[in-house]
Amino acid sequence: MAESFKVQFLESLSALIVSAFGLVAALAWNETIKQAIAAIFKSEDDLLGLTIYALLVTVIAVAATMLITRATEKAKAALEHASKKKEE
Repeated sequence: MAESFKVQFLESLSALIVSAFGLVAALAWNETIKQAIAAIFKSEDDLLGLTIYALLVTVIAVAATMLITRATEKAKAALEHASKKKEE
């Protein structure tokens, strides 16, 4: 029981740490992309730049989510296939 808790605790802690690093990286890229859009469009209208930024980030997030989901599904299918072969 204690070993199970220890493993679950370490898994949760590692997931939390990885998520924290992901957030830090996202915030760094957030500022970089904002500055790049501001430099490219040189618009006095901040709303236009922020709208373009939001659209760009949304498209990237959707594309990344789709790619990650496909990769996960392929990995699951391969694991199930290998598991079925072992059973035979």
